[in-house]
Order: sequence, then structure tokens, then C-alpha cells
Amino acid sequence: MKGYRGMTREELLAERKELNERYEKCKALGLTLDMTRGKPSPVQLDLSNDIYDTLKEGFKSAKGQDTRNYGVAEGIEEIRTVFAELIGTDKDNLFMGNSSSLNQMFDALMRAMVFGEVDSPKPWSQVEGRKWLCPAPGYDRHFRVTETMGFELIPVPMTENGPDMDMVEELVKDEKVKGIWCVPCYSNPDGVVYSKETCDRLAKMETAAPDFRIFWDNAYVVHHLSEDRNEWGGLPDMLSLCESYGHANRVYEFASSSKITFAGGGISCFAANKDNMTYTKKFLNAQMICTNKVNQLAHARFLPNAEAVYKHMMKHAAILRPKFEACSRVLNEELGGNEDLWHWTDPKGGYFVSFYAMPGTATRIVSMCKEAGVALTPAGASFPYGKDPSDSNIRLAPSFPEVADIEKAVRILAICAKITAVDKLLEEL
Repeated sequence: MKGYRGMTREELLAERKELNERYEKCKALGLTLDMTRGKPSPVQLDLSNDIYDTLKEGFKSAKGQDTRNYGVAEGIEEIRTVFAELIGTDKDNLFMGNSSSLNQMFDALMRAMVFGEVDSPKPWSQVEGRKWLCPAPGYDRHFRVTETMGFELIPVPMTENGPDMDMVEELVKDEKVKGIWCVPCYSNPDGVVYSKETCDRLAKMETAAPDFRIFWDNAYVVHHLSEDRNEWGGLPDMLSLCESYGHANRVYEFASSSKITFAGGGISCFAANKDNMTYTKKFLNAQMICTNKVNQLAHARFLPNAEAVYKHMMKHAAILRPKFEACSRVLNEELGGNEDLWHWTDPKGGYFVSFYAMPGTATRIVSMCKEAGVALTPAGASFPYGKDPSDSNIRLAPSFPEVADIEKAVRILAICAKITAVDKLLEEL
């Protein structure tokens, strides 16, 4: 196909007419398709339907603790052992929570706001003009948490290796910069796996704030699309890495089973070094007696070790892979040959495809898709304050719909992307 930028005005007008006819036909179908959020499909959730059958064996942990009762606030040892294997740290560094790791992140930030960190000169709520680094595109709910707590959100461009570290290292010279969000494995939405160099630089960089924190959200650490383990992105144990560079308190790590078992009934954890954990437990001991240990026991029996988790996740991958392949196939069919106008990611794991439209067109594309019955995440949602300076990025979530619906939705997206691009090019002539 001849590239759009090489077309004459007459050729562009003819292309616009053809595209409009296709778009009107799509609208006439009366579709109702949703690709807004990265939810597991019902078929994925069904993979864990037997999880609570394991409780027929009884409710006592391996150490004889009755999980139905109070106590063991940090979580039973067997589930801490499983999560420690998954994220590559020691079980004693883990504290288990209920289903939401986002809840754990919110609580961790709230504790810092009210009490400060173990190495804080004062509580963060008393820091006027406090700031937080936000690699973008990134996870909109992360941004909402720090925005809600009054931080100024500082966008940092993402690269194929993680956040732009030259910029990060410059920004952390400001003592009001208190932390950074990181999704290091299959980032939301680009699917980037942080490089070893990026991890090293994050761990060893000097920061003006003595209590600077990395919130290491390892949400997709086992969410691979390939069965070939050589293609999986490996990450260092960030707790040990920070300690090796003399910044032992720098990182909190988070993970959950939300997209492993049940999104609404999983378990989560945070990991921290000894000083951070001891300090945090002072407040947790006042806040709670224990979390849902019955659910922890069911998970530990259903997925007793990392190898069991990986085998389980390959079942997820078999369901997800055709959906990502359908997304890529349709984008290539419709938009291939005009990579100077748009591009998209081809992730090896995670839950999203990141689509980059011609700058200045993403908002209109999302609106046009909505008119044609396709709901997408709002343009700019993956940026702080919901504002993409290029108005280019659109996050696609192909996990929930059926393959046939994904093909329809992505084709409509492509048609809308072409219409808006042609209109832009006509304006330039």
C-alpha cells in the first residue's frame, strides 16, 4: 500500500471517502465491545474454580495454626514462601494482605504521609510541594493515588529499557521528589521489561531526599505469553540490589494473585527490608489483627510453589496469546506500511497493547470508536493527570473479549486511526 504521506490531495480525498464508507458500515452493526480495562476473562477465572476444594483437608497451616482464627498478622509461612519464590526474595521480607496490592500501595503511602518513613526528617504531609516521578505511559491508578495525596506528578518518558534514567537521575536531585512508580516487568501499558542497567541505576543513584522510595509494583512478574522461558524477562531482587549500593531502605515491592486466581478474591503482599518492615509493623499492629488466612491457605495448597504457579500461568497464556495475536494481526493488516504515522507494542507478557496514533489524533479516535460501539480507555489515561502531551497513546486491553470481538474492535480502531490521520494530512496540504 502506498504510504499516506506520499499521496496527493486527490488520492487522500478518495481514501477518505472509502474509509468513511467503512466506518459508517461499522456504526450500523450496533456493536457493544469493551476493551477498557485489563480484566481476566471468565475462562481464565474458571482455571481456579477448584481452589477452595483444598480447604476440605482442614484449616490448619503447616505449622498447625488455625487459619480461621486471629493471629499470624504477617501471613502464614507457606504462602509467604510461594510469593518469595516468585519475586526472588526471602519469605521473612514479606507481609501478606488481602486481594488488592493497590490497597497495600495506598496504605504504604498513607503511613508515610502521616508518620513519615523510618529515615524521614518529617511526615510527608508536612512537605510542601512534594513530588512523585511517574514513568509514562504508565498505570493510571498509580497516578491517581499520588495525586489524591497531594503530590505533584512529574512525568518521565518510558524507553524500551524502562524510565528515562538520565531524567530520573536529574530529577531526584530535588529533595521534594519523594519517590517513583515502577512496573518493572511487562509495564502497563507498553509491556517493557526493565533492563539490568535501569535496575542498577535506580538502586545506586544518589537522591536529595534521604527517604526517597521506589514503589516496585511487580504485578506481572509471572504473566508471560510465551512458554519458552528463555524469552521471559528476568529481574534482579531489588531489595538486595538496593542494599548492595548502600540504599537498603529505598524500595517497597508489591505483588498479588489478582490475575493468577480470582481478581476479586486473591491475596497480595509487600516486601521490604528489615528496617522498613520493623517500622511498618508498628503501625500495622495497631491497624489490624490479621488478614484472610483461610484464603492464604487455599492459595498455598492450590499453588504450593513457584513451579505450580508457572504451570498454572501457562494455562492463562494459552487463553491470552490468541487474543494478543489477533490484535497484532489486525493492526498489521490495516496499518502496516505507514509506521511513520503510527506504531504499537508487541508485548511478551502482561495485559496490554500500547497503540501510538498520529500525534494529535488519539482523543478523536477514542471518540469515534465509541460512536461505533467500541469502548476504549480514554486517550491520555496512561499519563499523569490524564494528559498525553502528544495526544497519541491509546491503551488496548485485549484480555476480556473473545477473539472475534477483539478483531472487530481493533479493525474499527484502525479505521478511525486512518480517518484521523488522513484528515490531519489534508490539513497540512
